[in-house]
Amino acid sequence: MTDNHIPFTGVVRALPASTPFVGPEALERTRGGKFRARIGANESAFGMSPKAKAAIDAEIANASWYGDPENYELREALAAHHGISMDEICVCAGIDNIFSVVVRMVVSPGVPVVTSLGAYPTFNYQVNGNGGVLKTVPYHRDKEDPEALLAAARNEGAPLIFIANPDNPMGTWHDADTIQRMIDGVTPGKLLVLDEAYIEFAPEGTAPPLDTANPHVIRTRTFSKAHGMAGMRIGYAIGHKDLITGMNKIRNQFEVTRLSQVAALASLHDPDFVKSVVVEVEKGKQEIAALADRHGFISLPSATNFVAIDVGNGDKARAILKALDAEGVFIRMPGVPVLDRCIRVTVGTAEDRAVFAEAFDKVIAAL
Repeated sequence: MTDNHIPFTGVVRALPASTPFVGPEALERTRGGKFRARIGANESAFGMSPKAKAAIDAEIANASWYGDPENYELREALAAHHGISMDEICVCAGIDNIFSVVVRMVVSPGVPVVTSLGAYPTFNYQVNGNGGVLKTVPYHRDKEDPEALLAAARNEGAPLIFIANPDNPMGTWHDADTIQRMIDGVTPGKLLVLDEAYIEFAPEGTAPPLDTANPHVIRTRTFSKAHGMAGMRIGYAIGHKDLITGMNKIRNQFEVTRLSQVAALASLHDPDFVKSVVVEVEKGKQEIAALADRHGFISLPSATNFVAIDVGNGDKARAILKALDAEGVFIRMPGVPVLDRCIRVTVGTAEDRAVFAEAFDKVIAAL
């Protein structure tokens, strides 16, 4: 039986059989062995807060119960943390889940959506899966281009615009004034998704003040990166209460588990742990930049937990990835021309960094 006998929607039938990422586990199955250093998916190598682990241990007996569909205690704590109202926060199963909800809320089949060419691919995946039509804008000097994104949204009549600050995959960022001008430039009838997944690693003055009175922007935050909970799948959106109400109308009410909720709540109350991760990541970024410089490559300034290294061109970047894979080191690279002259290295533990440095020296010497 072929898929012609399956009652797919037109959107599903038209899509290629693909996913936005090939996971490191799939790569390990292909290569027939485990990686020595898993530093390609921007996961935290430093685990989660001891308080979060203790909260999970205390709650594990209740893991057979559904999580609170209102995420009440976590939203209450987040509201106090950010100085906003609980009804201006929506907790979901990670930022990817937020993208899914927002796209379904705004985008109908055939509707244009504006993003940067080479930006975070899961957003594109959600747009494509809902039948939206992606309109892309090139990066400018390795940064997403706020003015060009706004112009494209006007020209295309796109109701939804995406930007990440700091950016993935390049690690670059704009200052708060630049992002605020972009927010101010979003016209009625349009919605800006401002992804701030890496904001804890960014320098002071990167994020503009929260303004939940503005109905034209949704800001996304996560516990996946600095909090070390990528596998727990928990993040949240901040926005005008009407936007959050719209999300609550269609989100999966039981998506976030009890264990994720209690762990996130405990981690939120352990800022010293998060600060310690940021400090160690900064140290690791400096080490990776020094390694790149030793080989005559340029490392891009990064406000994230990874470093993009410019190795000259896409063919060389792909050759380095392949050779590092053979050495048991998992990294990634941007997937579109111009950006694909870089490789992207997540900051791992001191041991991970030593393994990467040894393998990188060997690979570059061989190439």
